[in-house]
Amino acid sequence: MATVTFDHTQRLYDGADTPAVDDFTLEVDDGEFMVLVGPSGSGKSTSLRMLAGLEDVTAGHILIGGRDVTHLPPRDRDIAMVFQNYALYPHMTVADNMGFALKMAKVEKHEREGRVREAAKLLDLEEYLSRKPRALSGGQRQRVAMGRAIVRRPQVFCMDEPLSNLDAKLRVATRSQIVSLQQRLEVTTVYVTHDQTEAMTMGDRIAVMDQGRLQQVGTPLDLYDRPDNVFVAGFIGSPAMNLFTGEVTDGTVHFGQVSLPVTRDLESSATREVVVGVRPEGWRVGSDDEDGGTPEIAVPITVTLVEELGSEAFVYGTSDVAGSPEHVVVHADGQRNHHKGETLRLHPRPDRLHIFDARTGTRLSS
Repeated sequence: MATVTFDHTQRLYDGADTPAVDDFTLEVDDGEFMVLVGPSGSGKSTSLRMLAGLEDVTAGHILIGGRDVTHLPPRDRDIAMVFQNYALYPHMTVADNMGFALKMAKVEKHEREGRVREAAKLLDLEEYLSRKPRALSGGQRQRVAMGRAIVRRPQVFCMDEPLSNLDAKLRVATRSQIVSLQQRLEVTTVYVTHDQTEAMTMGDRIAVMDQGRLQQVGTPLDLYDRPDNVFVAGFIGSPAMNLFTGEVTDGTVHFGQVSLPVTRDLESSATREVVVGVRPEGWRVGSDDEDGGTPEIAVPITVTLVEELGSEAFVYGTSDVAGSPEHVVVHADGQRNHHKGETLRLHPRPDRLHIFDARTGTRLSS
């Protein structure tokens, strides 16, 4: 087990104008499950591949357990990689696939077989050890790939979108198995995904990346409750945060048809352009009949879609109020039976507002 340190790491490809990863600094604690998340092209997989030694480091350093491994070949880093496509040998049995790296390392046969049986027991693969990969389901193949990493007893697991080839139901089940397994093994793990729901449910901490740069690091709740900037606010959370353009002046934030007092640290007589974020659960839902004479403090929407989830629902709508996003989404009571074409008035909860500087995108609200 070991810590992992990215120290101002950069990866610049030949002929490229900008780095794929730029000034990336991150400390992963011993035994921690760290998730790198971001959209395609954000640099998360490149960062993982630099850690594994599969990509050259243009600048900066990478340390594992305090040892500088920046320029060491992959075999000397004591890491195990789990890929998206499983990378199993089709002509070998499950047992042979799992034990192949140990065989190449000239580990004694009885120890090799013992480690394979131990990993197979952890992964519920004991009855499949004599089968070939073609006789396994996608989820079972992924567990074999996990087993191949486990038997090596590495200091660090590197996982590059290992669940992306699985169907939705199996993906949910397998991610809980991976988390449970990692907690039992207590091996430092760096996990890459583009799925922010996967990141929120798996990671001890999450590192959000965009355009090759680290945007924010924190626990899932840290990122959800206090995003550092507009990008993190819009990326973390499903459905995404509603983002309105507005302004702050005389101690009041104005967006849409809403005017609300702001926190003391934002009070100013000068007008400041801002972006105001409201999570789907950050609204109180009213209607024309219920609101009576107070429509000026609400955002009106016309319902276009209702996602019925039983006890709850997500209601999507459009608003013709200036500064509103193309679609506004609200978390609603599933028993209210909202319908397409209905007009709702959404009252933001003052303690649930997120306010960002419109020019820099950085967080302003406390």
